[in-house]
Amino acid sequence: MIILVLQIVQKREGKLIKGLFGNILINKFKCLKKILLFGAGKSATVLIEYLKKKCLEYTWQLTVADNDLKLVESKLRGAQYTTAAAIDINNGEQRMQLISQADIVISMLPASLHFLVAQTCIETGRHLLTASYVDKNIQTSASLIKEKGLLFLCEMGLDPGIDHMSAMQLIHRIKNDGGNITSFYSHCGGLVAPESDDNPWHYKISWNPKNIILAGKAGAVYKKDDETLSMPYELLFDENRTIHIPDYEKYAWYPNRDSLSYSVLYGLERCGTFIRTTLRHPDFCYGWKQVVALKLTDEVKRYDTDQLSYRTFFQQHLSHHGLTDNSSPKQKEMLAYLKLYSDDAIGQGVLSAAEIIQLSAEDRLMLHTKDRDMIIMMHEIMHKESNVHKKISSSLVVKGDNKLETAMAKTVGLPLGIAAVMILKDEIKLRGLHIPVVPEIYEPVLEELGKEGIVFREEEIEL
Repeated sequence: MIILVLQIVQKREGKLIKGLFGNILINKFKCLKKILLFGAGKSATVLIEYLKKKCLEYTWQLTVADNDLKLVESKLRGAQYTTAAAIDINNGEQRMQLISQADIVISMLPASLHFLVAQTCIETGRHLLTASYVDKNIQTSASLIKEKGLLFLCEMGLDPGIDHMSAMQLIHRIKNDGGNITSFYSHCGGLVAPESDDNPWHYKISWNPKNIILAGKAGAVYKKDDETLSMPYELLFDENRTIHIPDYEKYAWYPNRDSLSYSVLYGLERCGTFIRTTLRHPDFCYGWKQVVALKLTDEVKRYDTDQLSYRTFFQQHLSHHGLTDNSSPKQKEMLAYLKLYSDDAIGQGVLSAAEIIQLSAEDRLMLHTKDRDMIIMMHEIMHKESNVHKKISSSLVVKGDNKLETAMAKTVGLPLGIAAVMILKDEIKLRGLHIPVVPEIYEPVLEELGKEGIVFREEEIEL
């Protein structure tokens, strides 16, 4: 008998490990799981660290791809079982090359780019995870995704993500206990921790600044006391709608997008009140209400800022819209903090008012090195059980460690990382296009999040 001996050389832990009986080793190496992450921005920092740790634990491979290779390399720091890749996401050949080599793909790209990734994932038969709302274009491929035996899990971050999972766990428990839910509020906000709160806006940026500036422009639709209500952009930011978080001060809330679509997904279409909201400090809402009134988030009119100061821009902007600055002293202080009464030069080419405000906010409301951000989430659910009216308040507070390892990055990234690991370990067997509203997803993921310190505090009272 002739035995053919092959030699495999694998670089591991800085050493060359040589193995015999190569056919066995080849199979072993081929079975190594490969994770591909698109995007290495602010919200990906903690996710990358989590995946690095898991790849080391399971001997898996992590590739992180971004258009900024140096950014990727700075976050991977040469860790074992990791590869940094530069990509133009619009280049189909580059997408195909990376995605075809992966077992699962996570997209932390801007939401508008998810469909490009999704198309290639469908073509190559790869699972996909995102933290963004379900893309309408991806929705049209739902039947094909299921037919191919793939799992596309969207809305798997913080909001949307942890909000769905924690709310559905409560809703299902109440219903299983025979309760009838009559009112549902779900609040969430990315905020600054009190110990790092040092500006009149009581806010610092921990995620996509463009989304912060444009938040609420589409208005909001929700249900209150059995009536469907629409609230226009101009009325959203009312500092008087507040909730109290245990051990913290009051926070203001404003309705978030289209709540009604989630009342159906949550099985609460008959619930008299159903509102999903965004949290901010009351002063932020008071100031931002004036920003909206002065049309400073306008995206149509454009200004050549190369020879323009913030003060001159503001004057030109008011004149163009036929407005006067009727800000209160407190609002003037807040607008001054955004440099609108300043002679500082803008000098960034042709920009809209919204882009100028974003530029100023990124400078003035930035997180400094040791600053801590804070995530607050709270569900308020009123229900009737055995003729007794009850209210459950379930709250989550997570603080960041510094400007890189933020609470936002933790709560957006960890659900994605945990789900990716569970899918690769075949612990989540669901297939098709989903968001995390079913027990098969939310139960194990919430359990793992608890091990990472992301735990809700629950209180129940009889009314």
